[in-house]
Amino acid sequence: MKYWKKLTHEKLQERIENALRENVDFNKDTSLGYPASKLDNKVFYSDAPFLKDAPTLKTYVANPNHIGCHTVGSSEKAFKGTQEIEREVLKVLAIDVFKLESEEFDGYIAPGGTEANIQAMWVFRNYFKNKFNAKNSEIAILASQDTHYSIPKGSNILNIDLLSIPVLFENRKIDESGLGNIVKIAVKNGKKYFIVISNLATTMFGSVDDPDVYTNLLEKLDLPYKLHIDGAYGGFVYPFSNLKSTINFSNPKICSITIDAHKMLQAPYGTGVYLCRKGLIENVLTKEAEYVEGMDLTLCGSRSGANAIAVFMILFTYGPYGWYEKISILQMRTQWFCKQLDQLDIKYFREGNMNIVTIHSEYIPSDIALKYDLVPEQHNDQNKWYKVVIMDHVEIDNLMQLVNALKKRKGLNL
Repeated sequence: MKYWKKLTHEKLQERIENALRENVDFNKDTSLGYPASKLDNKVFYSDAPFLKDAPTLKTYVANPNHIGCHTVGSSEKAFKGTQEIEREVLKVLAIDVFKLESEEFDGYIAPGGTEANIQAMWVFRNYFKNKFNAKNSEIAILASQDTHYSIPKGSNILNIDLLSIPVLFENRKIDESGLGNIVKIAVKNGKKYFIVISNLATTMFGSVDDPDVYTNLLEKLDLPYKLHIDGAYGGFVYPFSNLKSTINFSNPKICSITIDAHKMLQAPYGTGVYLCRKGLIENVLTKEAEYVEGMDLTLCGSRSGANAIAVFMILFTYGPYGWYEKISILQMRTQWFCKQLDQLDIKYFREGNMNIVTIHSEYIPSDIALKYDLVPEQHNDQNKWYKVVIMDHVEIDNLMQLVNALKKRKGLNL
């Protein structure tokens, strides 16, 4: 690890205090041109005594705007202190977690994985338009049927077709023959350029796509493509549970990665991360944002700098070894739960390095699913799966309650 380390609460607090001092202080500074201020004092008390020991909350009250992208060009100087912390977070993720060998990356803390995925597709669509003069009708998105709903949402917004690739029912792997047929038909119908979305753990199954399945086929057919990894769920799990993983920037074919900090990292909701290699994000420059210092290269525009502080606090409170230990505990709990299901002859799917267990619906009575808040694949009578997600609050005692309920329904002794 080059940049990621564990820091004491005192060191973290000092770092945030120094960053806030570098930002504009709406209480003291004469700042007449910004359509922004601190949070309203009648509702949010900036002098509340507990804020001195709560740097993330203090940052929310200070209200830094991280508009723009702070890894390329200049940025709004009024918030340079907390922008530097965002760059530090991105450096840890791009280099220490996702194995980029240098600082040749761009990115930002986005308001969630949905935007980060749409940002990736936007960048690639414009790349093909700028480099090849491609028409929207010539560009297609390839993604599995298990892909997150942000991908069809992005397809709709960006006006490019989504080609949904079937997966095998039991192991959720990409159906390679189905992929081949779909791509060949797409080419016959005029598709020339492909945006590939490969899942680093789907939200329903925790399944992990093999990106080589896509890239090998497209290269064999000599078709231009760009590869994005949707690690919104698995990005803070898989690199630590599978230390031999190559689903990262060590694979030169991977152009960008999305990670959600508001899932496994337990940051506040509305905290995603978009990372890409240098030379790509400029394709979405909004030239009309002339009043913004620097380049507006993000989908959202204005965004809270406090989200970056929250991610910084979590990462540097744990450090890499503390985070590895946390993920290892979740893996242990998941393995324990799977062993109980095996003993009950209950069929399920689990990707071996993830903390999601998705159970065939025929084994889960509806009242048990309701009582334990198990999430169905579909909210109708066609549902075939229920998932259990072993998060930080889900301990073996909690899982044991579900196991006992299933045993009782089977008529087994507890």
